[in-house]
Amino acid sequence: MSATPLIELHVPVEPESVSIVRTSVASLAARYDFTLDRLEDLRLATNEACALLIGLTGTAGATLTAVVESPAQGSLRVDLRRDGSSANLPSGDHFAWTVLEALVDQVTVTDEAGSVHVILTASGGLEI
Repeated sequence: MSATPLIELHVPVEPESVSIVRTSVASLAARYDFTLDRLEDLRLATNEACALLIGLTGTAGATLTAVVESPAQGSLRVDLRRDGSSANLPSGDHFAWTVLEALVDQVTVTDEAGSVHVILTASGGLEI
């Protein structure tokens, strides 16, 4: 479908910003006909991933960026990025990862050039 981002948000790395990202992602999921259960799963996964990124140590005034794309019909890819931090993320056996992996189809984490990415991929749950 779309290699062009459906939305791109840049918000301060603050707990208050999570609701903006979470609501925007859920709104797109609804627009892309995600079932209510899959929409809520993606909303919760977005919330958890944002909380992990906000909890990282990094530079003051850092930005949390969310880029949402639709790589295929009925799916969304949410790339959450925090600039200016090191990947001090919890290990793969941490409860947060268990939650993320249960809620979406795929979770990918990368640490490149001072930016940590948590990428969530989810399908809408409808047969297409």
